[in-house]
Amino acid sequence: MTNNCGCDIARTPASGHRPWSPHVREADPLAIGPVDPFTCLNDVDLFADLSTDELDAMQLMVAERTFRPGELIFSQAQPVTALFILKTGRVRVFRVAEDGKALTMAILEPGAVFGEMLLVGQQMYDNYAEAIDHSVICQLTADDVERYLLADPRIAVRISRLLGERVARLEDRLTDLALRPLSARAAKNLITLAESRRPTRFSQSYPVHITHEQLAGLLGATREATSKAMAEFASTGVIKQSRGRIVVKDLPALKIIAKRTS
Repeated sequence: MTNNCGCDIARTPASGHRPWSPHVREADPLAIGPVDPFTCLNDVDLFADLSTDELDAMQLMVAERTFRPGELIFSQAQPVTALFILKTGRVRVFRVAEDGKALTMAILEPGAVFGEMLLVGQQMYDNYAEAIDHSVICQLTADDVERYLLADPRIAVRISRLLGERVARLEDRLTDLALRPLSARAAKNLITLAESRRPTRFSQSYPVHITHEQLAGLLGATREATSKAMAEFASTGVIKQSRGRIVVKDLPALKIIAKRTS
């Protein structure tokens, strides 16, 4: 069959498919394949002074592992002598008292460095770490740390600075526990968590994915007392609550609450 131009429209194209083939989809020229620009090293302050070639070479030795929500990364029963770098997801580091009560030491975001590593003065003997979300974590062994990190003065200086900052944060937290009421501590922790997140697109609201139980662990308080403090914040419009999420609506007001001493 031909059209008015003399072209055979029934002939199969050289590609082997007819002009309209329902079983074949053409590639979308606007589609972008999966891109993961964050490696375990390139967005971590610890390695900020390394060149691209040095990062690429080090990346080859870093093993990745995936953890499900609630899965332990290390514990007292299963200690691991290694340095971990959180690539995606969130991790909770906590301790368990003799009465079984858990105290959350930190909730870590992507880019955080943590673990048991005596070589850099970091000890986790009494700590547990569990994945809050589906998480991808990179691991460096003790030999890797000694050979590639401590041997490089640029990284060794940053490790010293990192450990110093952690000691300062711990001292600050102990001061808050001794001197500030629960509402002020809750406000301060929400500020820290909110400022690590980007504000929503159409407003200056900061979504924080955390449950009252997780927040209570950070505060060293009961869930009931923490829920009461969150209800008070919500009643004044400082935050908005939903299941597993707290949206900070008024960050300046929260900063005022965080300064209270009574």
